[in-house]
Amino acid sequence: MKKYILILLLFFSLVGCTNKAPFTNRSQMILISKDQELALGEKSYEDTLKKSEVITNTKESKKIKEIGQKIAKVVNRKDYKWEFNLVKNKEKNAFCLPGGKVVVYTGILSVAKNDDQLATVMSHEIAHALARHGAERMTTGMLAQGAQVLGNIVLGSQAPEYTNAFNAAYGLGTQYGVLLPYGRMQESEADEIGIHLMYKAGYNIDEALKFWQNMSKGKKESIEFLSTHPNSSTRIADISKVIQEIKKNKR
Repeated sequence: MKKYILILLLFFSLVGCTNKAPFTNRSQMILISKDQELALGEKSYEDTLKKSEVITNTKESKKIKEIGQKIAKVVNRKDYKWEFNLVKNKEKNAFCLPGGKVVVYTGILSVAKNDDQLATVMSHEIAHALARHGAERMTTGMLAQGAQVLGNIVLGSQAPEYTNAFNAAYGLGTQYGVLLPYGRMQESEADEIGIHLMYKAGYNIDEALKFWQNMSKGKKESIEFLSTHPNSSTRIADISKVIQEIKKNKR
């Protein structure tokens, strides 16, 4: 049994923290190289555009590019090849893939009432990419899978009759104990980083609160423990604290 525990400890020690999130300076454990991440982002972006109706040469599409470029300027990532596209989709969503590939769905335009609110959601999505949240989630999945494999090895040799029970408990434990809280933490971190980005780009950060209030209208609060995203009330309260801190430091 001891040798398996040593193997597990050695495994985690070899994959120490390799990255720091911008602005929050949180230590991150990431096993995916930046080159791999950029390649995956490029491939996913190309696949997305092939399946989507991209809107060009409209007032809205030009606005998306203009806002995106202003944010990209303050990000100042030379390894990013920025692209900003408006895609016809009724979902209220947007995303940014590694490498600065930003897609905004037309559905979000009904919620983002002005440029500052559009900058809120775009900065939030860009923050996810800057903080390498996708690569971090992939690493978490790899570690969770590796720990489960080691657990099966131990139980298989020491107590095989408990293997099925272990798998059921481990799946539930990682989902609700690790992966979902991890998702909520990343969402909150993207909110915080995003507020800093839009502030540096010259946008009104008070409009971020209005945007998330718009997003929460008509929605029932979910049980936060069972969600990958923080509740609207939690999110708005946290963003308000970030805004107040920025204003305080501005004085």
